[in-house]
Amino acid sequence: LFWYQQPPRNGLKLVASTSTWMQNSYEKGYSEAKFDISRDNNYHFVMTIKNVTFNDAATYFCAASDH
Repeated sequence: LFWYQQPPRNGLKLVASTSTWMQNSYEKGYSEAKFDISRDNNYHFVMTIKNVTFNDAATYFCAASDH
């Protein structure tokens, strides 16, 4: 599962990726301290943005890969 951020008038930026068999992996400039990814089970993932500020204003997407 991949989490992306798209700030206004900008392209997509990969925030983090995770799967059922690995720990969360964050891209440079992003961290678990700000973007917490949790899962209830193997099919339900949630990303929570902590201490939201104006700079976090963006559209966020998740994408799944089945390979």
